Amino acid sequence: MPLYNRLKEYRARLGVNQQEMGALVGTSRQTISQIERGDYSPSVSLALKIAKVCEAQVEDIFQYEEE
Repeated sequence: MPLYNRLKEYRARLGVNQQEMGALVGTSRQTISQIERGDYSPSVSLALKIAKVCEAQVEDIFQYEEE
């Protein structure tokens, strides 16, 4: 399931590193890193938390594209 994201871009806009982003959304730096690399698809609740912290819509950060 190809889930693409712009998390790194949004995180840079906030001026926070992966560790700080993880703390803001209640997860680890490793999880943020895996999401940014596309190795991990966040749960709906985590995607919503990330969008809220980034002051964006989930669809602005995460896009699903069929193969």
